[in-house]
Amino acid sequence: QVRLVESGGGLVQAGGSLRLSCVASGLTFRSYAMAWFRQAPGKEREGVACVSSSDDLTLYADSVKGRFTISKDSRQKTYYLQRNDLRPEDTAIYYCATSRWAWGLKPLEYDTWGQGTQVTVSS
Repeated sequence: QVRLVESGGGLVQAGGSLRLSCVASGLTFRSYAMAWFRQAPGKEREGVACVSSSDDLTLYADSVKGRFTISKDSRQKTYYLQRNDLRPEDTAIYYCATSRWAWGLKPLEYDTWGQGTQVTVSS
């Protein structure tokens, strides 16, 4: 059974940085694509960044390009989302998700989700 556990959320001031982690278990790491999503109150879940399974291609939402970086550590079976220059509009619950068969920024492409971690950016 695939399981994802996020950590690293918290409160940060605008302009600050924060790194989220997502530890995966129960999967063959290199066979799964992975993405970070976020959902702010009253808004739909939004794809932020994703990384493909074996060739490590990355894709970012326009709103985070140049500020966020997705990466992974195969030995630790951990995905990361480094976020710099945080803005109040980045406030949301952040989720990691994996997919065995698809890759992209649409939530429907992913079938296993973590529980989410809250990130709050103060102005």
